[in-house]
Amino acid sequence: MQGSLGEKIGEGAMADIHAWAPGQVLKLFKAAIPRWLGEYETRMTRAVFAAGGPAPEVLGEVTLEGRYGIVLPRLDGPTLLQLLLTGAIAPEEAGAILATLCMSVGKTPPPPDVLPLRDQMDGALRSSGGTLPTHIATGILPLIERLPPAEGLSHCDLHPANVIMTAEGPRLIDWFAAKRGGAALDLACCHIILSDLVPQSFGDPKRQRALDAALQSDYARQAGISPAALTTAMEPYLPVMRVFVLIAGVVGRPATRRRLLQSIEADLRAES
Repeated sequence: MQGSLGEKIGEGAMADIHAWAPGQVLKLFKAAIPRWLGEYETRMTRAVFAAGGPAPEVLGEVTLEGRYGIVLPRLDGPTLLQLLLTGAIAPEEAGAILATLCMSVGKTPPPPDVLPLRDQMDGALRSSGGTLPTHIATGILPLIERLPPAEGLSHCDLHPANVIMTAEGPRLIDWFAAKRGGAALDLACCHIILSDLVPQSFGDPKRQRALDAALQSDYARQAGISPAALTTAMEPYLPVMRVFVLIAGVVGRPATRRRLLQSIEADLRAES
């Protein structure tokens, strides 16, 4: 695809973001990231955009020195996280934005090849290199099998840093973790990021917990259900998403890892 690698304008755990062509950026995955994961993100992003969901348009794919990349529009606007950190937006308003995005994702028809939750967990456990205690690795799959039938789409990395506030409305990026699951799975994922990983995630713990509470409250309002019913729907997904977080290696603090493991073990005991 026509374009050239320009300055690096961003960096994440999996990819670098470079200027590419006028109005375009290249999400260039790091050498250690398997190509299939980048290609999976491309397919998910394309499908959600085509269905009218809150994803950016995929403009092309490239390979540079063995690294896979996705060409995307250069979305002008701050992230929701940047607005939160500067105080330009209150947690209550940001929670309403996340709730609306979660609702939009859940209403988007799942792409035919979106991975079911169990298949992704099975693959993640096989590639984890034994980083989890055996009883957790063996106990989490039966727990997934007892979950309600998965019908809707889940982004599974819903948090303020992945929301870009453009003039056309919020856009949700980074669809590499998309799964078949539905809104309860996405809300559980966001809850863990904003609660279990605080304060190492996005700054002030009180602000992030207020954001999480606002997200759940506004989603329950939009969905026409009680907050208690929403909590009940989310709870079975919490240990599953905690396991994904541990396998992903994003937990830097030993105390946070111990707390997550204790929560998972308590959930597994309750289910046994």
